Amino acid sequence: MRLAQIIDGKGKRALVATQGGTSRRVKGFRTTYALALAAIESGATLAGCVAVLGLGGDINLAAAAAEGRILPPLDHKDPAHVFVTGTGLTHLGSAEGRDKMHKTFADAMPTDSMKMFRMGLEGGKPASGMRGIQPEWFYKGDGSTIAPPGGTLASPDFALDGGEEPEIVGVYIVGPKGQVFRLGFALGNEFSDHVTEKQNYLFLAHSKLRACSFGPELLLGTLPADIRGTSRIRRGGELIFDRPFISGEANMSHSIANLEAHHFKYALFRRPGDVHVHYFGTATLSFSEGVKTQAGDVFEIAAEGFGLPLVNDLGSVAVDWPEVRAL
Repeated sequence: MRLAQIIDGKGKRALVATQGGTSRRVKGFRTTYALALAAIESGATLAGCVAVLGLGGDINLAAAAAEGRILPPLDHKDPAHVFVTGTGLTHLGSAEGRDKMHKTFADAMPTDSMKMFRMGLEGGKPASGMRGIQPEWFYKGDGSTIAPPGGTLASPDFALDGGEEPEIVGVYIVGPKGQVFRLGFALGNEFSDHVTEKQNYLFLAHSKLRACSFGPELLLGTLPADIRGTSRIRRGGELIFDRPFISGEANMSHSIANLEAHHFKYALFRRPGDVHVHYFGTATLSFSEGVKTQAGDVFEIAAEGFGLPLVNDLGSVAVDWPEVRAL
């Protein structure tokens, strides 16, 4: 089953469940967040709650997407209560592109990126009940940084690059007693400034403070072990980049459980009521193949089993540099 959040024909929010190729309105709830809290309280799964609630009329999700009426599959009424984070160097092959960015011909030793990738290969998939090596981790922002599916990824005018990163996203809510619940997985465009990062890997934190998007649909249940998707860029209707991307634990140096454990081990990330959107990394970047994106480019990320593709265009936003005053 997959869940999606839309604005219906009357301008109101609606929660939609897709199963067996049919999309229908979920009765009784308009948001994934409210449904998740109800599931936690009842001790049921999301799919179980939907089964009990029942489904209403058919919904044309493709039409909603074409009309710009699809929302991220999970949000919070207060964006400050959404943490957007990620882990890198988690996929087989993901170190190659990063290594090219950080390595010079004069380097005789492996880069820090390659060292961390190797650490993941050796200790990123511990036995059940054990703790593995911690991954690279980064912060992207709060819920205000999330563009809806079909929306614009606004790159600040001081950015040196705005490049796509096709990834799988884990979506979570923290229950009333601080217990973390995974709702499911979605397609994601993590979107970063690779030119800034290339200058020095210590600029990674800056390069990640950019917009992002995930959805349109939330896949419930277990993440498939082997995910095969496509990442495309169109410019003026012309396809300028078209490459496969892979994900799932069969193609990763870390297990999902290990990545989750090292994120939620911090009490800060177990605050009741908060939402977490966590990007699991990628090995496919157009930047690594010399593509220089520009405003108006359209990113499309798709993978079988995740429903509609995630489509966003690239835009630019002027930034007013703040004046800091002493009080």
